[in-house]
Amino acid sequence: MDDAQASGLEPRGTVLYIEDQDLNFLLVEAQLAATLPEVTLTRAATGAEGVARVRAERPDMVLLDMHLPDLGGLEVVRALTHEISEGLKVALLTADHLSMDILKAMSLGAYEYWVKPISASQLEKGVRRGLAAAMADPRHRPPLAVSQGSGSKARPL
Repeated sequence: MDDAQASGLEPRGTVLYIEDQDLNFLLVEAQLAATLPEVTLTRAATGAEGVARVRAERPDMVLLDMHLPDLGGLEVVRALTHEISEGLKVALLTADHLSMDILKAMSLGAYEYWVKPISASQLEKGVRRGLAAAMADPRHRPPLAVSQGSGSKARPL
């Protein structure tokens, strides 16, 4: 049992998932809705959209697919260097097992990497760790209000 579970506090926060594949997003959305209902999950379908949304909305955590149609995950991490230096936690989700891009992304400040497919338990624990680390980071800036219609509580399908 982790500290949040022991204290009875469910993690709260905003997570942006930068993912172009609908099915992958829907799976993560369903898993988070079932395990972390107080977490708000939003989505960007391209790297450029993800970078723009991070800058506009300042989520607590980013889940980042390494293979996007416009930018690679490494390029997205490079683009978010300033935000990472301000406490943004970026977790990479990839089907690749420890590629050079993952090593480079980690050296640029990505928080963790997770290999797809990820179990509901692994996802829950990883998001809990990321949100706890974000909240404990003195550099962390809280998210800005999300414009209506662009974010919601993750809910079951």
